[in-house]
Parts: sequence; C-alpha cells; structure tokens
Amino acid sequence: MSEPVSFYDQVGGMDTFRRLVDTFYRGVASDEVLKPMYPEEDLGPAAERLTLFLAQYWGGPTTYGETRGHPRLRMRHMPFHVDPDARDRWLRHMRVAVDELALPPAFEAPLWDYLERAAYAMVNTFEPRGIGPQQNGRPDTGLPIRSAD
Repeated sequence: MSEPVSFYDQVGGMDTFRRLVDTFYRGVASDEVLKPMYPEEDLGPAAERLTLFLAQYWGGPTTYGETRGHPRLRMRHMPFHVDPDARDRWLRHMRVAVDELALPPAFEAPLWDYLERAAYAMVNTFEPRGIGPQQNGRPDTGLPIRSAD
C-alpha cells in the first residue's frame, strides 16, 4: 500500500508556497498598516519564515519547526496591533496571492479556509490602531489628542 500524498505535494510543493508568499508580501510592502509591523526593512526574512511555516503545516519539510520550534502563532503576533482592519488587509493581500496560484477548487478551498481562520485567530485587539502613521510622535488613532497642560 502506498503512502498518501500530502497537500503540499499535491499543490506543487515548495515552489507553490514560495509563489503564494512572494505575491502576498508584494502587497504587504506597500500597505500602510501592515508594513510597519515588520521590523526588518527587507521583508525577505519574514517571507522565508511564512513560506517554511505554511510548507510544514501542509505536509512539507519540517524546517520551520527544526529552526524556530513550535509556531505559537498567537504569542508571536501578540506584540503587534492586530485589529480587524489589519486582519482584513492581511486577508486581501493573501486573497490576491491565492487567486494567482489558480489552484483547483478542491485545493483552493481548504487553503483559503485555513488562512481565513488563522487571520481571525490573530486578532488581539479592538482598540484604535497603535501602529502606523504617527502624529506628533504618537500613533494616529483618529482621535483628538489633548495636550497635557
């Protein structure tokens, strides 16, 4: 009896996940809300981490776990202001990336379902944005700033 073929292999392996993540990060690079969440000017290291994570999750090489340990996604995202707007922006960029892969529906559906659930799970605040464009050295929340006289 033969071993079952992983989702990772069925969709094209590492090349598919690299294309997905590269397209996603092209959108992130120009996003005024998401880009400031990446401390590195070069998004390459973040793209590599996401590629390795997704590849491992879907049955590919275990490089992510071997180099970074357990994913602990919520913990790793806790330092960032992930509100519904950030989630929706993340999903918009990821939707473009998934669509560009043009996977058959039987593969696109579970991939998108996972990405959508993961994005919703990363929301850690409903408070006004604390990251992004600054006003007088403070985050621009859209709320009036009163001086401390």
